[in-house]
Amino acid sequence: MAGTPYIVTRGIVLRETETKESDKILTLLTQERGKIAVIARGARRKNSKYAACAQSLVWSEWTLYQKGEWYYANEGASLELFDGLRQDLDAMALGFYFAELTEAVTTEGEAAPELLRHLLNGLFALGTLRKPPALVKPAFELRLLALAGYEPLVDGCAYCGAPEPDGPLLDVVQGVLRCRGCGAAAGARALSMPLCPDSLAALRHIVYGDPKRLYGFTLGNPALARLSAAAEAFLAAQLERSFRTLDFYKSLQPPEIPSK
Repeated sequence: MAGTPYIVTRGIVLRETETKESDKILTLLTQERGKIAVIARGARRKNSKYAACAQSLVWSEWTLYQKGEWYYANEGASLELFDGLRQDLDAMALGFYFAELTEAVTTEGEAAPELLRHLLNGLFALGTLRKPPALVKPAFELRLLALAGYEPLVDGCAYCGAPEPDGPLLDVVQGVLRCRGCGAAAGARALSMPLCPDSLAALRHIVYGDPKRLYGFTLGNPALARLSAAAEAFLAAQLERSFRTLDFYKSLQPPEIPSK
């Protein structure tokens, strides 16, 4: 296509949408241009040159050109397929959830290198490092929210200032930590999730710690359950929406056995 200025960028497919007879519209999160929509013509044909890279959760290098408000794919070469994800249904379902969640907090055409890096690291932790999905999920959610501007304040009780709150609770609407007895009069009781010393330590590690060591912690099942419940409630309160990929992931999990 003579005279067309080509754009070379790396990006991961957050979502693929079938359109027309053989095309796809790809939602890409790219290094330089943030979230963009790309039309990949013929991507659904068996012999398509985009067959490998025009799939959700594939990290690729793309050559694009722009016409009006749309980007069009000219060439694509896959760099990382995250095969480990595709061999484990739980991990793959969680990867789709991470992609949908990342798409929800990114703005069209606005570079978000930290969010891109966080997504790639989360998929690597699941598919290559084989970290437990139950641990990766709350760590990914909480760190993503912090990067997107919803960071909770968890260094001490927001009411009395105690660095180690008595019966710690996370107020998921205000995004603050409190003691069991603090803030109850202000209506925070029904909007708070219980923590314990171990789950609070993990929460602080996730929010304030080195991102390279994000998934480098362990928790017993009760503490991990508290952390996961708090993370999910905080996310729901802050973003005020549901995620179909989260519903699918949860449908794969075995039912909880009530403790006697």
